[in-house]
Amino acid sequence: MEQVFAYTKGMVRTDTSYCPGCAHGIAHRLIMETLDEMGRLGSTIGVAPIGCSVQAHKFMNVDMCESAHGRAPAVATGIRRVHPDKLVFTYQGDGDLASIGTGEIIHAAARGEKISTFFINNGIYGMTGGQMAPTTLIGQRSTTSQSGRTVEQAGAPMRVCELLATLDGAVYIERVALNSPANINKAKKAVRRAFEVQEKGLGFSLVEFLSTCPTDWGLAPADAMKWVSEKMIPYYPLGVFKSPEGGQA
Repeated sequence: MEQVFAYTKGMVRTDTSYCPGCAHGIAHRLIMETLDEMGRLGSTIGVAPIGCSVQAHKFMNVDMCESAHGRAPAVATGIRRVHPDKLVFTYQGDGDLASIGTGEIIHAAARGEKISTFFINNGIYGMTGGQMAPTTLIGQRSTTSQSGRTVEQAGAPMRVCELLATLDGAVYIERVALNSPANINKAKKAVRRAFEVQEKGLGFSLVEFLSTCPTDWGLAPADAMKWVSEKMIPYYPLGVFKSPEGGQA
């Protein structure tokens, strides 16, 4: 029997390069479905830097460009200022955004750049070999913390949403998870809101997705989803950390 797959207009009809159980594909589809529903597929530009999503331009059916590792916010800033009629987004992992690109994302948010950032937090460097990231949890093993991360050696994991929410230029900051149908539905609403904030010209927006990396976590896909629920969400609580209405929604 022939298999039939459902594709949104915003996704290219091709296999992705992601490992089984990786949630990058879910995040891609949520972003593209939202742009399709908003009628903005033809007027959006995405920026993806180095990382597992370096080939996102092969999967997302919008204008895309690549940037150097960590520099997507700077590239997106330039694009948005030259093309103020476009929606511009960055799609970044935690090794990229929270490590080499920390300065870039903080200053883009502080300036209130009218871009939307989608931040994939899977607590590890995925593409380069499973090294410890700024978001790796205490006790979590990686290729560079084989006995588990410790506060004494590496400090506490970085909470990006809580950090950026302190900046005046950041207008909308929310953390969501891709570990269940209910949370995925909430994630899509957050994507829509981030783009609407940009459409209205209000300032900087960021949605953080708690995601999976079964390969570098050394877990089966189903167990990786449980890890998000049992380990990540307690440390990285879900919710709105800043909104145009003010306060926590």
